[in-house]
Amino acid sequence: MKTISYTTVLDLSHPLDAAAPRWPGDPPVQIEPAASLERDGYRLSRVSLGEHTGTHLNAPAHFIDGGATLDAISPERLVLPAARLDFSAACAANPDAVFGLAELAAWEAQHGPFPAGALALLHTGWQSRWPDAQRFFNPDEAGRLHFPGFGLDAARRLLEERGAAGLGSDAHGVETGLDETFAVNRLALSRGALVLENLCNLDQLPVTGATLLIGVLPLRGGSGAPARVLALV
Repeated sequence: MKTISYTTVLDLSHPLDAAAPRWPGDPPVQIEPAASLERDGYRLSRVSLGEHTGTHLNAPAHFIDGGATLDAISPERLVLPAARLDFSAACAANPDAVFGLAELAAWEAQHGPFPAGALALLHTGWQSRWPDAQRFFNPDEAGRLHFPGFGLDAARRLLEERGAAGLGSDAHGVETGLDETFAVNRLALSRGALVLENLCNLDQLPVTGATLLIGVLPLRGGSGAPARVLALV
């Protein structure tokens, strides 16, 4: 029998509203009244948004031809341990900072081998820029985005050698904004790993020992969906 012991529940998800920063070109968030207490006796809103809006989970189908869609992810995979990789100091100094093999080696020298089966959560500190889209995406004059993320080498070691269940970040991608090939996403999703983006409150997580509960809309055929991610600490 599996047991989970905890004293605190942390919400790692941003509240979702029309002010949520969205990837350039993604549909806007629209929340409009469809029924009211005064007129209809109940309240109901019509909601329209892109699948990858706010705190969200990527399914393999997001980048992989023939990849699994959101409804094919088993519920057992949505309850799992987490390990926090604190990269915030480097990111404060360099918005294009890459968490590479050297950073992973330094983390493991301090905390021991990355725990197999855990989701690797990259704490960049980028949550402090939410919901200011200009600061969050940090585009330059040419429109290229500048935010930190995993390097492909470190992602490959975590997923292929350490047995990480997936990758997450408090920025809008698990790779840097300058990586327009989305190489880390493609690597993770090609292996069926989980990818979480736009997380928050990672600074409140312990390095290890937390359990994540990922509540996500089971969109049939979906390439991803907004998620409510809770951490039991």
